[in-house]
Amino acid sequence: MYDIIFISYQEPNAEHRYSILKQRFPYAKRIHSVKGIHQAHIEAAKISVTDMFWVVDADAIIVEDFDFSYIPKIEEQEWVHVWHSKNPVNDLTYGYGGVKLLPRQLTLDMDTSSSDMTTSISKNLKIMEEVSNITGFNVDEFSTWRSAFRECVKLASKTIKGQVDDETNERLRIWTTVGKDKPFGEYCIKGAIAGMEFGLSNSSNLYRINDFDWLKVRFNSN
Repeated sequence: MYDIIFISYQEPNAEHRYSILKQRFPYAKRIHSVKGIHQAHIEAAKISVTDMFWVVDADAIIVEDFDFSYIPKIEEQEWVHVWHSKNPVNDLTYGYGGVKLLPRQLTLDMDTSSSDMTTSISKNLKIMEEVSNITGFNVDEFSTWRSAFRECVKLASKTIKGQVDDETNERLRIWTTVGKDKPFGEYCIKGAIAGMEFGLSNSSNLYRINDFDWLKVRFNSN
């Protein structure tokens, strides 16, 4: 099996989520408090001893029947694999927040200037329609706003490789309108709208979405 690496930074429930992951998969490893999403994944690649490694985000709640047993074909072992995740606020199910299987060397060599880390690692991306987790990002006002803002910047700017306009536009519509009745749903919608507006008007500053200090300042200014 490939290494499983849990990546956390400032997520409120990270300790609890990591504890649950370790109970099911005792060999899981962790990268914590590395500033910058690209840098955190590079550090994850450094502690991996397998040619590919799994990445579990700190807000991921792994579903019961997902067991990290998948092994790609030899010709796909330099591809990025992304599993589906369910959004608990608006019920969207796609690659946002999903478990990833990454090629170790290509991760070490990735382009750190890209706004979308996942699609900057390899020229080949494989979307796995199996649901790996629920992305439980809606745990407080800022975490919810930040997650929605970052995703909707990427959707609105259409910088994600392989995106399809109609599909992207529908996801944006749902992010910006659905889920107000869910925990912190109002902040999800506010963050989504702000992210969409930023993505449409700041094409040269998209790298900002990976600076969590800048995101905190922007959240506090709204």
